[in-house]
Amino acid sequence: MSSSTHRLDALRGGAAPVDHSARTVAALAGNPGCDRRAVLDAAGISKRNTAVHLGHPAPFGQSPFALARARSFEELVKADRWAHLRRLLRETLGLPISGISCVDIGAGGDATREPRHARTREELRRALEEGERADGERAGGGEAALVERPLLRLPVAGHEVYLEPAVVVVRAGGRFHIVEIKSFAVIDGAADPAQVAAASRLSAVYVYALKAMFAAEGVDPGLVSHEVVLVCPKDFANHPTATLLDVRLQLAALRRQLSRLTRVDRILDRLPADLTFSLEQSTDELARAVRTVEARYAPECLSTCEMAYFCRSDARAAGSLDVLGRVTRDDLGGLGSVDAVLDLASGEHGAPAGHAEIAEQLRHVHSIYREHAAAVVA
Repeated sequence: MSSSTHRLDALRGGAAPVDHSARTVAALAGNPGCDRRAVLDAAGISKRNTAVHLGHPAPFGQSPFALARARSFEELVKADRWAHLRRLLRETLGLPISGISCVDIGAGGDATREPRHARTREELRRALEEGERADGERAGGGEAALVERPLLRLPVAGHEVYLEPAVVVVRAGGRFHIVEIKSFAVIDGAADPAQVAAASRLSAVYVYALKAMFAAEGVDPGLVSHEVVLVCPKDFANHPTATLLDVRLQLAALRRQLSRLTRVDRILDRLPADLTFSLEQSTDELARAVRTVEARYAPECLSTCEMAYFCRSDARAAGSLDVLGRVTRDDLGGLGSVDAVLDLASGEHGAPAGHAEIAEQLRHVHSIYREHAAAVVA
């Protein structure tokens, strides 16, 4: 066991590490510059329980109505042996597929993780071999295979994470596509950008895990497509529609963040040797321990990280520009706080080196507001 592993165990204070899921792994790429999240995730610490103990719980989770709608739509897509999905695959992938077979990894037999993971590997390899034979015999024809409820495995900071996408499609030509089924609507050809972005990050985790499994099996990871088949309801009806979602950017971000978690020892070297995040501490003690690790808060964290409300509270108390968002912070060219911006805008102090242009713009905007306020009073 490495020294980093011992250190991460000590940070948990004797608690068992929490299991990651596809959603938690996807969220890692949301803020790759945050040391606090990197340490907590690498150590397998429950951010939800930590936030509750600190008095800043995050109201995560879907409503019962949303969950029921998601289940209903997925059942519709699955109905009649995936009839809707078969149609959508022919339309979306644009291939001369003569037929589509189905195999359900989760049906019957042993439902435990290892047997299901082994069967997933077997079925995907069999489907690939059959597709290659068919292509050789009938140039571009043959069957595609739907591998339903496969179980993939991905190491995250020393822990094995098991992931279950809805479907992996093996098409003629030997290419593999992840299928992601979401219940948010596509209206007039467009969907909510935030929901599409979240679906892209989640799908990228499945693509990454499938590529990793292929590499471990000695199969070319390039056979896994970076284009995910996203299935959603069309307009205001429940009729399924599909589009291809390119997740290359999300894959690159995920790869960087997972690599960063494996090198978390660089962050640990800067932390006190006796640091612990044990929930047996008082709220004040735990807060001091958490603040020892630098955070990089952004408003987007509120939808992806259980610690976001605690970090936002600290950022507000410090007058940090982070609470205004990354774009505002970057536009202000490295100014450290809201107070620094207001001082510069008022013109009471000279501009620091390198901030003359920003100071001029701020003072111009400040004069416009002042003139407007005077006109309103008059």
